[in-house]
Amino acid sequence: MRIAALDDEAVQLELIRHTMEGIGHECHGFSDGKTLLRDLRQQTYDLLILDWTLPDVQGPRVVRWIREDLNSRLPILFVTNRREEKDMVEGLAAGADDFMVKPIRVAELQARVRALLRRSYPAQHDVELVFGPYHFMPATRSLRVHGKPTDLSHREYELALFLFQNIGRLLSREHLREAVWGVGAESPSRSLDTHISRLRVKLDLVPSNGFLLSAVYGLGYRLESIDATLLNPIYNTPSHSE
Repeated sequence: MRIAALDDEAVQLELIRHTMEGIGHECHGFSDGKTLLRDLRQQTYDLLILDWTLPDVQGPRVVRWIREDLNSRLPILFVTNRREEKDMVEGLAAGADDFMVKPIRVAELQARVRALLRRSYPAQHDVELVFGPYHFMPATRSLRVHGKPTDLSHREYELALFLFQNIGRLLSREHLREAVWGVGAESPSRSLDTHISRLRVKLDLVPSNGFLLSAVYGLGYRLESIDATLLNPIYNTPSHSE
């Protein structure tokens, strides 16, 4: 997952980054609210960890901006020195999803992040996912459309699954590249666009199939369901023959 962390103390920011990378996440650090808010207009993340007191803005104000101005349901975890009950109430009332008091305990932070991501993005690796006519089978890394197998490369499959797992979310180009190619991996500048173009054709992403894959100029791509009944996937536990 792609995580953003906001804390003006370099030592704390490095601890959060190291802790998140320790459980397999990519963590992008920010030391002031203004820079984070500017970045959120261009980039997308799967979770935000933030401090309360910052040099230019208070944490609750950042949360309210994300909820009200960006209209985003980005999962948000406060990690702060504030420890009074009224602080927790104010943080959660602003729109945060969880609250943790410093000093940071690595195991607790990892556990809270895992729980928050699990609630926000249901585990989808040991089950089959069905989105209307699109049937993903992670165990075999294969996809059927209207019951027929679709010939996809490894990266095409990863990109398709990631898009369907994030229906309705605007995903920045950088977010998509990191999810499919990996952090720091080099890929031709047009590689993402080429893969998107191929998926539109191979998956027949047209209104008659209930989904539309669109580009948002200067930002990224969004897969949208045009049929409300297809917004939530059906999870099927694979059967195993004895």
